[in-house]
Amino acid sequence: MITLKGEHINLRALELEDLEALYSLENDESLWELSHTITPYSRYILKQYIQNSYKDIFEVKQLRLVIENNENKFLGLIDLFDFDPKNHRAGLGIVINNEENRRKGLAKMAIELILNYSKEKLQLHQIYVNVSENNDVSLKLFIGFGFEVIGLKKDWNYDGGSFSNELLLQYIL
Repeated sequence: MITLKGEHINLRALELEDLEALYSLENDESLWELSHTITPYSRYILKQYIQNSYKDIFEVKQLRLVIENNENKFLGLIDLFDFDPKNHRAGLGIVINNEENRRKGLAKMAIELILNYSKEKLQLHQIYVNVSENNDVSLKLFIGFGFEVIGLKKDWNYDGGSFSNELLLQYIL
């Protein structure tokens, strides 16, 4: 049986208790380039988002899950977005909260769980990710998983001082 529970981490739905962690993560300006955000989120808006996160992926075309350890500690978020059931595909995004939690294999474990879930429960055929050409850590992670670079978006993202390229990677389930 395929599940969202792993040996060391679990993926679960957002809960109101996640509000402060979500607020901190969404308002971390160092991560805004990854999420293409340029303005902060209020607790009110995030609370509304959490309260509506029960809606089905088939309705809202996205699924955001909390990555937590076996002690129920919030470690980050993993998202399926641009869910396209007709063509059996979705985009994938992931962020691990706090620098001390990064480079410990948590993202790899979460991606493994979401890929299995995507194939077995959502019956997806492919997953894609968009990664900055300069994000060596993420590129190594996804390429190590078997994602293939299938496209280059030139001067795709502007960081306020210069443009950077973004790579499109695809994984066939």
